[in-house]
Amino acid sequence: MPGTLILCASPIGNLADAPPRLAEALTSADLVYAEDTRRARILLGHLGVSRPVRSYFVGNEAERAAELAGRLADGETVALLTDAGVPTISDPGLSAVRAALEAGAVVTGVPGPSAVTMAVAVSGFPADRFAFEGFLPRRGERRAERLAALASEPRTLVLFCSPGRLAADLADLAAALGAGRRCVVCREMTKLHEEIWRGTLADAGQHWGESPARGEVALVVEGAPQAAPDLAAALAQVEELVAGGSALSTACRVVAGERGIRRRALYEAAMARRREGGG
Repeated sequence: MPGTLILCASPIGNLADAPPRLAEALTSADLVYAEDTRRARILLGHLGVSRPVRSYFVGNEAERAAELAGRLADGETVALLTDAGVPTISDPGLSAVRAALEAGAVVTGVPGPSAVTMAVAVSGFPADRFAFEGFLPRRGERRAERLAALASEPRTLVLFCSPGRLAADLADLAAALGAGRRCVVCREMTKLHEEIWRGTLADAGQHWGESPARGEVALVVEGAPQAAPDLAAALAQVEELVAGGSALSTACRVVAGERGIRRRALYEAAMARRREGGG
């Protein structure tokens, strides 16, 4: 009978944030795969867990995925840890999940700390909808295309930045999204020297250009401002539909959906125009 793969969320900085169930899951595993075996052993030691640990990182994923699949096929329980946060989220692990699924194994997880959700939560920007972009492409056409696509994204953006590239990322984001776009730089979250810096992309580029960042960085950028709907154009479209035989309520529903206008507000505006015109 195929085994079980457990994706284990690990602390993003402070070991005290390890979820209580993490120790239980790691104890139940026959083997722990880890992005960084040294850091994994520190975490296991903190939790009082003793289990064999093998590496699982970008450079050996293909080899390890095949090995993991074999263990799962033999019915073993395998845990996967990355350096911080949840496996597969801008971290190794996708290959492990796919290998487990192909082997018919159970894939489950232990939820816990996430730099993505913490950063967007403390940012003060809307968090009901947001887009996680991971790391920007390092250079060239792919980087330019990604930046261009983000310029009009209305949702709050969350990105990871390596300390050495933070200033360059901020400069390019300011050029593509606008120097005045607000952002929040979250550095070393949950650690002793946690810093939450707030300002514009232009100010951030200057600040972090003069004072290079150290440690893990999550960057949150407010979404692109949305232009107010063109009510006059919407009413003209409604009139065209009505002239073509549509009922006013139907026309308003269709146009409101297409243009992102509240249907009731559009209907009331259309009725007001009819009264003004005596129609």
